[in-house]
Amino acid sequence: MRRPILIGITGGTGSGKSTVANEIYKSFSEDCIAIIEQDSYYKDQSHLTFEERTKTNYDHPNAFDTDLMIEHLKMLLNDQAIYKPIYDFKEHNRRKETVKVEPKDIIIIEGIMLLQDPKLRELLDIKIYVDTDDDVRIIRRILRDIRERGRTIESVVEQYLNVVKPMHTQFIEPTKKYADIIIPEGGQNKVAIDIMVSKIKQVLFENK
Repeated sequence: MRRPILIGITGGTGSGKSTVANEIYKSFSEDCIAIIEQDSYYKDQSHLTFEERTKTNYDHPNAFDTDLMIEHLKMLLNDQAIYKPIYDFKEHNRRKETVKVEPKDIIIIEGIMLLQDPKLRELLDIKIYVDTDDDVRIIRRILRDIRERGRTIESVVEQYLNVVKPMHTQFIEPTKKYADIIIPEGGQNKVAIDIMVSKIKQVLFENK
């Protein structure tokens, strides 16, 4: 059994991480690649009331169950399937259901805090930082949170200014130094994505 390739894609909120991950994903057959979102690993908050859960700082490293994510990645590396959590952003809590993820040759992990934890960082074979202008990121965040997460524009802007932006400066931006490659302008950078796909294919060929 050959070891799966773990590819970490990180960057600030709205930077285009998911777009880059999906573009890479589409370049391979579905039977050899999987995507795991770090957002799925927000901590279970069943012990808190809904009002208390809405006050959680979701842009802080402590919001994530990183230990569980590391455990799951190690299981996939050892050819074991995992049951990935599902996070409900409207309820601010995990659902009872999970999603089964089978081991694959390529596993993409996508999230804002991937390079913040040394133990998680060490598992990644290729580390990508998606670097996008702050103005573009906040616009994308507003559109996403209103359409997909039931938020108001006022709440999104307030959260961005009071929480998201300072947390980005403190915890996410500094992890850029750990990246193997920095992709400017996220999913719009087709050249960088094509280069990454070629590199992954090369690594796959070498691992045969």
